[in-house]
Amino acid sequence: MDIDDRIREQLGSHRVVLYMKGTPDFPMCGFSGRVVQLLQASKSDFGYVNILEDPELRERLKTYANWPTYPQLYVEGELVGGCDIIAEMHQSGELQPLLQGEGAAPA
Repeated sequence: MDIDDRIREQLGSHRVVLYMKGTPDFPMCGFSGRVVQLLQASKSDFGYVNILEDPELRERLKTYANWPTYPQLYVEGELVGGCDIIAEMHQSGELQPLLQGEGAAPA
């Protein structure tokens, strides 16, 4: 299976997928930890992938959706954004409806 197939499989495994440094229980960077907090505060069920365990995946994801930094949050297979965007969406009230399937998926 090539790397793009693996990414598509990961994105298909959960409605909400977070590519992060570390795990939700042990984030390895502050930005990843912050997004986990926001997802948990939104009572979202999400899958995650620790990009530190797979250098090939980590490099490919940067170009897969043209987003060079981590974490990366995907909903229904579409990139939503990184920490700053997720924090803004949480603050504006847009995040929880999107995560719960009440809002439109990102374009």
